[in-house]
Amino acid sequence: MITKKELLSCAIAKFTKQGSKHVSLDEIAQTLGISKKTIYTFFKNKEDLVTSSLEGLLNEYKEEINGIIACNGNDPVFCVVLIYERGFEYLKYFKPSFIFGLEKYYPKAYKIFQDFSEELAFDTVFNLLKKAQDNRQIKPEVNLRLAVKIYFLRIDNVAFKKNNLFDLYGKDTLFKHMVIYNLKGIISSTYSNPYFE
Repeated sequence: MITKKELLSCAIAKFTKQGSKHVSLDEIAQTLGISKKTIYTFFKNKEDLVTSSLEGLLNEYKEEINGIIACNGNDPVFCVVLIYERGFEYLKYFKPSFIFGLEKYYPKAYKIFQDFSEELAFDTVFNLLKKAQDNRQIKPEVNLRLAVKIYFLRIDNVAFKKNNLFDLYGKDTLFKHMVIYNLKGIISSTYSNPYFE
């Protein structure tokens, strides 16, 4: 018998690669060797499955973020770098149609994604950058809220605009341009970490 966890894992893998609108419950059932009826024992409908799959993925990332901060909390700028480096690992597997499909067809799931993005930017990253600024690792004149809005809020939206920048430039190049180079512009002259050398 299939477990809910196995079903969610299969669903999110298919949704992120093909776009949630383009994957049917029949296709998921066939991949897992189960009946579509079995999916309905765990989820009310496809939107419920999409939402739960996305929540599972985001919770996994949140756990990794918490681990990064727990292990590197004494260097908040380094934490921001590691958080986004890991985030880029997740994003490189997303087909742009996955994010746009959420917005168009699954508003509940899209709201969860938006809330996560805003919480990551305006709570987690902002607080880390504020701590860094208090520690004189970031220039005192930097407006952190504005920096977060410009550089860190909805990186996925920038990366997936019109052309998929992951396909055009690759994960490492995007990470350097969207995270490292932007952070280099706001750090103090006395701060450094291995990514900035």
